[in-house]
Amino acid sequence: QVQLVESGGGLVQPGGSLRLSCAASGSTSNLNTMGWYRQAPGKQRELVAVTTRGDSTGYADSVKGRFTISRDNAKNTVYLQMNSLKPEDTAVYYCNAEIQTWRITVYWGQGTQVTVSS
Repeated sequence: QVQLVESGGGLVQPGGSLRLSCAASGSTSNLNTMGWYRQAPGKQRELVAVTTRGDSTGYADSVKGRFTISRDNAKNTVYLQMNSLKPEDTAVYYCNAEIQTWRITVYWGQGTQVTVSS
């Protein structure tokens, strides 16, 4: 089993910044792709950013140029630097991780609330 714990969420003013962290623990030897998703009230969970073990990245169009995903493989941790935050970024942000062995298993964190409001 793999456990993911997010941190760094909170209340921030429009235009501000936050840095989210997600630390993976447990059976992490086959940790592959990690990513961030978010879900606002009444909306579907959507992809925000992903990163592979080889540091290839991808972003949702809505956050390109504002958010940066990165990872520290030695620490089994993925980060999401969020700049120029907008009220529409308000959501619960979830970390996920893909474990690839003889099968692919995806794990999710509990989520961390990000609120962008003046």
